[in-house]
Amino acid sequence: MTALMDDLATSTATPPAGTAMPFVTTSPLTTLPDRRDAAGVPQHRRVVGRISRHDVMVIVGALISAVATTMLVFGRFTPLDGQPGFTVVAFVLFLAIYAVLVSLTESLPAVVDRVMTALLATAAIVALAALFSVVVFVLWRGREALSKPNFYLEDLSVTGPLDPLEVGGILHAIVGTLVMTTIALIITVPLGLACAVYLTEAKGRGANLVRTVVTAMTALPSILAGLFIFATWILILGNQRSGLAASIAISIMMLPIIIRSADVVLRLVPGNLREASAALGAPQWRTVWHVVLPTARTGLTTSVILGVARGVGETAPVLLTAGFTATMNANPTKNPMVSLPLAAYELVRSPQPELIARGFGAAAVLMILVLALFTVARIFGGRPAGRLSKRQAKRAAARSTADLARFTSRQEGVS
Repeated sequence: MTALMDDLATSTATPPAGTAMPFVTTSPLTTLPDRRDAAGVPQHRRVVGRISRHDVMVIVGALISAVATTMLVFGRFTPLDGQPGFTVVAFVLFLAIYAVLVSLTESLPAVVDRVMTALLATAAIVALAALFSVVVFVLWRGREALSKPNFYLEDLSVTGPLDPLEVGGILHAIVGTLVMTTIALIITVPLGLACAVYLTEAKGRGANLVRTVVTAMTALPSILAGLFIFATWILILGNQRSGLAASIAISIMMLPIIIRSADVVLRLVPGNLREASAALGAPQWRTVWHVVLPTARTGLTTSVILGVARGVGETAPVLLTAGFTATMNANPTKNPMVSLPLAAYELVRSPQPELIARGFGAAAVLMILVLALFTVARIFGGRPAGRLSKRQAKRAAARSTADLARFTSRQEGVS
């Protein structure tokens, strides 16, 4: 090995006779570059995982300068007024001053990086603030109804518009929402996943046509889905308004969301997994069932959650196909059935403070229900592919122990 390295170094350092191109003399040893600037000062590696005190001071200084300059512009130099305009001008000035301050010590790529980081951080803060304000507002307006136990255990069948909050509740709306969502999931999940698998695995004009139709259906107004089911299921076929009709209308709204999101997730599965399964002799349906779907399980769960979030908040289809009722009805095949969004809509429209409080309480229960569904879905579907649960790990260990005992007994019998 040493002789080979010596020959390589000699052949590299000495060019052959008659060669016009000069050879660059290299050494077999690797040397690290000297990390010094033009003035000979050592350069230290920048830590990007946390914000230094210098960065904090730059941000605070830019913010104070932007606010002070905006106060001068709005109060002294111009007749401008208004809180929204003040906020926008202050933010623009903050970005400009922040870029100038960063440019004093950093290069141009670092300045662009810091400014874009500030923009993205501001967008995230605004989005979280909007979500937090909506949640807090709904919970605060419905706090009086949410604190009453009867609000969850009674319906509004014997409740008048002037009755206090100690009388009546939204049990009928909770049961209606759960029944409609369950039926819609039973209809939508198999159809949506099967269509997504078809779009991913099948090639040809048929798949392109289906993908175009599904994409167009994602923008379908919910009122049209309700009118379609009302015209076909109720007027033409002669069925009455019921929870089943509302579930079918909700399924129409959930189906394109699940198909499109599941299609995107399935297309992210690496192709070498399919090739490895095919190389082992597995047919396409077994590859899809045992390789593609388990790999994309987390993403498919998210797609189902998106569909549920779209369907559980629909109001117009439920109003057209299931009607409104103040009594309990757990039978989805007959009689009107109400959901939480429809109950909140009807109660908030009332001029009575007690009914308005019940409406905001119903909206708060709907948010909590959706959060619970998200949590359950993440618990059952958030485990990465290939990681076994505790029960599956115990079963695998038990099978391995049984196989070991069988192999040992067979070896002892042969010997």
